Amino acid sequence: MHRSLKRSSILRMALSGDGEPEKEVREPFLVKAMKIALVVALYWFISITMVFLNKYLLDSPSLKLDAPLFVTFYQCLVTVFLCRVINLVSQMFYGETDLPSIRFDPKVMRSVLPLSLVFIGMITFNNLCLKYLGVAFYTVGRCLSTVFNVLLSYILLKQTTSLYALLSCGVILGGFWLGIDQEGAQGTLSWAGIFFGVLASLCVSLNAIYTKKVLPAVDGSIWRLTFYNNVNACILFIPLLIIFGELNTLRLFDKLHSLYFWGMMTLGGIFGFAIGYVTGLQIKFTSPLTHNISGTAKACAQTVIAVSYYQQTKSFLWWTSNVMVLGGSFCYTWVKGLEMKKTQDQNVQTNSSEEKSSAGV
Repeated sequence: MHRSLKRSSILRMALSGDGEPEKEVREPFLVKAMKIALVVALYWFISITMVFLNKYLLDSPSLKLDAPLFVTFYQCLVTVFLCRVINLVSQMFYGETDLPSIRFDPKVMRSVLPLSLVFIGMITFNNLCLKYLGVAFYTVGRCLSTVFNVLLSYILLKQTTSLYALLSCGVILGGFWLGIDQEGAQGTLSWAGIFFGVLASLCVSLNAIYTKKVLPAVDGSIWRLTFYNNVNACILFIPLLIIFGELNTLRLFDKLHSLYFWGMMTLGGIFGFAIGYVTGLQIKFTSPLTHNISGTAKACAQTVIAVSYYQQTKSFLWWTSNVMVLGGSFCYTWVKGLEMKKTQDQNVQTNSSEEKSSAGV
C-alpha cells in the first residue's frame, strides 16, 4: 500500500506538475548534482534532436514533402494519443494516481480555445521558420520572443521594464539585424523564414500570457492543458489542411506507404511531446532562471553542431550576430532573475516588519 502511494506521488509530480511530495528527502550533494546534470543533458538531447528531426521532415531533399501543416498536425495527434495512453496505463498499473483526469470535455475545450489558436500559430510558424531557414540560423531567425515579451508586457499589462533589460533587448535586436545582413551576404537568406520566425516569436510571447489566463479552466494542470490544447489543434488543423491543399499533396506523395516515413513522423511527434515534459523537469530540478540559461547555452551548441554537420563556412560577423543574440538573451535572463530576487527579498522584509509591528501592538 505504501509503495503504491509512493509511486502515485512520483507519477503525479512527473506528469501533472501539481506539487512536491509531502516529505522531501535530503539528498547528498553529489547525487543531487548528478540528477541535475542528467536532466539538463536530457533536455539538450531531446531539444537539439527534435530541431534536426523536424528540419528533415520539413525540408529534406530526399523526402521532398511540402506539407508543413500536416507534419505539425500529426505531431499534435501523437501528443493527444500519448496523453491518453499514459493516463490509462497509470490508472491500470498504479490505481488512483492523483493524476488529473483527461477526457473530452466540450466546455473545457471551449475555454482553452483562445490559447489553442495562439498555440497553433506558435507551432506552425515555428516549423515554417525551420523549413525556410537553416538550423544554424534558426536561433537568430526566431530570437525576438524576449523583445515581444517586453512589448506585450507594456501594452497588455502596463508593466515597465528596467533600463538594463531594455539594453539587453537592444543587443538582441542588433544581433538579429546583423544576422539578417550576413545571411543575405552569403546568399542563404530567406525572407519568408524571417517573416515566419518573427510571427513564431510573437506567438511564443502570446502563448505565455494566454497560458496564465487559461490555466484555471483546467484546474491549474499543465498536463490537462497539454491534452486539450492539442485536441483543439487537431480539430482546427483539418480545415487548414483542406484550404492549403496539403491533403492533395499527401495523396501524390510517393512515400505515403513507407513505414520509414511514418516511423520518422511518429518519432518527431514523440520528441515534440517529450520536450514539454523535459522542460518542466529541468525547471523542477533547477529553476526558471537556470532553465533559460540552459536554453541559451543549448541554442549556442545547436548552432555550432549545425554548422559542423552541414559543413558550412560562416563569416566572423555572422558568428558575432549569434553571440549578440545569445549574449543579449543571457543578460536579459540574468537581469530579470536579479530583479525577481530583489522583489522577493523586499517582500520578505516587509512581511517581517509587519509581523514585528503586530507583535509589538
